[in-house]
Amino acid sequence: MSIAGSQQRTALKLLHEIQPHWRRDRAMPLRIESILRAHRSIGSRDRRLYRELAYTTLRYLPWIEPLLAAEPERALRLVAWLAAENKATASFRAALRGDWPERPATLADQAAFLGAEPAALLPGWFREHAPELFAPAELETQLRRAPLWLRTKPGSLGVIEAEFARLGWRTSRTDLLPTALRVHGEADVAKTESFARGLIEVQDLGSQLVLAHAAIEPGGVWLDGCAGAGGKTLQLSQLAARVDAHDIRPAALEELSARAARAGATNIRILPTPPADSYDGVLVDAPCTGSGTWRRAPHLKWTTTPEIVAEHATRQLKILTRLSARVRPGGRLIYATCSLSRHENEAVVAAFVGEHGDFCPDPTHPPRTILPSHHDTDGFFVAALRRS
Repeated sequence: MSIAGSQQRTALKLLHEIQPHWRRDRAMPLRIESILRAHRSIGSRDRRLYRELAYTTLRYLPWIEPLLAAEPERALRLVAWLAAENKATASFRAALRGDWPERPATLADQAAFLGAEPAALLPGWFREHAPELFAPAELETQLRRAPLWLRTKPGSLGVIEAEFARLGWRTSRTDLLPTALRVHGEADVAKTESFARGLIEVQDLGSQLVLAHAAIEPGGVWLDGCAGAGGKTLQLSQLAARVDAHDIRPAALEELSARAARAGATNIRILPTPPADSYDGVLVDAPCTGSGTWRRAPHLKWTTTPEIVAEHATRQLKILTRLSARVRPGGRLIYATCSLSRHENEAVVAAFVGEHGDFCPDPTHPPRTILPSHHDTDGFFVAALRRS
């Protein structure tokens, strides 16, 4: 059997193996990696190929799924046609293209060629949650791979850019934030000297813009109440005099400790029980359904349901209520999610303010939704409140 024929057979086997799970397994990336590791004959380049084919299938699932049972070869041809062109996929795509034209650059033209509906590539029920996501520009962005953004240590951009240039990596800055850097193409930044020295952290630009929008005043004492592995904690530590980090997940806090040590962030403390009424500000980067990350994690489009959104919204309100008690009078409460659902965002803030008369929206920093198409980022929501 030819290499192309063997790859096609393996690719179809992979798709059939994940098919029973792609509408219910929210840990699909782990499943895909586990399957690829189980096939020891698959080399690193082929793993990149099959990974790209799997994620392309998940991005375009409503266009591909109906064909997979009835016309599996045509389904695989469609996956290859829609997949990103890179070193790992080039020969596979060429072998399956046949008499099809080059894939059009725009989603609208792809849909026209296939006689398909672009809006079908998002769950129809989500239109009520985020109608703006169904606009052509947002649909287009959803089908593009998310870029790699870094947050850099202030004053270190030149050093980082010089190292990356030596490695042959292309980068670009943005006028939005002086410490944000975009890396174009594939790059293993964790193996660089800049990473080892704590000069860079992988953090999406949209995530960085959350705190930028909140305009944190320097010198205060802050609590990151849902710190996780500490992306925003580390960013906050560059703005505040001290940051206390809290999370219910010990493993995440261990990672935060390691990242803080590498970054030389000595003003971060990890606290199991933060004190009440003692912080100039509290950041609540609440656990959410992650609809703002659908372009990066396309499986979440098909595993998220209205019921799951409602469950998260209930939990978010409880978390916001619990952590709000840590804000001192006159202090600020920042609520953020990587969700684009109004039920997890504006509705949670409205319910909280309705139940807590000592908090009101900060008029100088109105709520903001960061849509992926605006700056080629993940999607985020942020609202700033102040305690009387």
